Amino acid sequence: MVARWQPVHKGHQPILRALCTQSTHALIGIGSSNKYNMRNPFSLEERIAMLHLVLNKWQNFKLIPVPDLDDGPRWKALIKDLFGPLDLFITDNPYVAHLLADDYPLMKPVELIAKDDQIPIEGRKVRLAMASNEKWQKFVPKEIAEYIISNQLDKRFRHEFGLQTLALETIMKGD
Repeated sequence: MVARWQPVHKGHQPILRALCTQSTHALIGIGSSNKYNMRNPFSLEERIAMLHLVLNKWQNFKLIPVPDLDDGPRWKALIKDLFGPLDLFITDNPYVAHLLADDYPLMKPVELIAKDDQIPIEGRKVRLAMASNEKWQKFVPKEIAEYIISNQLDKRFRHEFGLQTLALETIMKGD
């Protein structure tokens, strides 16, 4: 599975757990590993730390940085090179599914977990709450909230990308 993990949130947590409990060895890609912007406000190192916090009970996974190449065919070749042969590729991204459909069996992340364990949260929602200085902590696991707060990543996000995030949301709503 490849995702951006910006940040790791409560919707990710059951999927990550399922990846590790249902796999002999899970390969977890950290997408857009080379990007730092409004949509990618946490560094690769910060996301690695967050993933380790959520996956602290498992040892059967490998984290793989996956840069954004802004070129679908090159990205597909990179994925095949980084991940090699796989039993299954997990994605909820229609474009990624289209790119990899001929190379890997595909599954949506929600198919890994029971309906009762599915938590419909998007990273955009967490970042919007963070930009608004609202209760963003309710959207992330406790250990992630503690990590973000203790490293002042929420304050950094608001300072660097808060206004831009709020402005884009206003534009998207048509207000």
